[in-house]
Amino acid sequence: MAAPVRGSRSLLGLATTLGPGFRTYRAPPPPRRSPGPWWPDPDDLLTPPWQLGPRHAAKQFARHGAASGVDPGSLWPSQEQLRELEAEESEWHPSLAAMQESLRVQQLAEEQKRKAREQLIAESMAKMPQMIENWRRQQRERREKEKADKERRARLQAEAQERLGYHVDPRSTRFQELLQDLEKQQRKRLKEEKQRQKKEARTAAMAATADQDPADSMAPSS
Repeated sequence: MAAPVRGSRSLLGLATTLGPGFRTYRAPPPPRRSPGPWWPDPDDLLTPPWQLGPRHAAKQFARHGAASGVDPGSLWPSQEQLRELEAEESEWHPSLAAMQESLRVQQLAEEQKRKAREQLIAESMAKMPQMIENWRRQQRERREKEKADKERRARLQAEAQERLGYHVDPRSTRFQELLQDLEKQQRKRLKEEKQRQKKEARTAAMAATADQDPADSMAPSS
């Protein structure tokens, strides 16, 4: 109670300070319209567009009834509006049968997706032993290749040291250049060896074909 009393006293003190002719502000009451229907002025630029349309007429009819002078038949939606309402209702408020059909299709799609996933898992599990074996073979081949490369490089380094002498630093430019030349020569020899083997294989195949043709020609005809 102390706070309202202090507030009242402060207001009284303010009124005494301002003088006896001071009046507090009072908002004017809102304008009262006539009890009958009200129609806006169409020529007034400040009139909202919706007050010139069927919404305002429907509002006046709902408030004043037949006294508004509005034809109730004009308040019914047009054919185009009915079609829009039906489309909106079918989109946002489908029937029970449509919802059941949509649920059935969704469940069927989920079931097919689940079966496809299970089939993929089963196929992957069936391939798993072969995949593991291939991975182990690749790892084994990689280790063998690394070992062979390491041994080959060790042999080349030993050959380079024999040519240049063991007093030469293997990290020197001269040693590295000689090592690269030796690697190029070795790759060239390997390439020539592969080409020779392929040539010998082709020659052997042609000889085997030539030996088979006379035997076929000497066979008695039936």
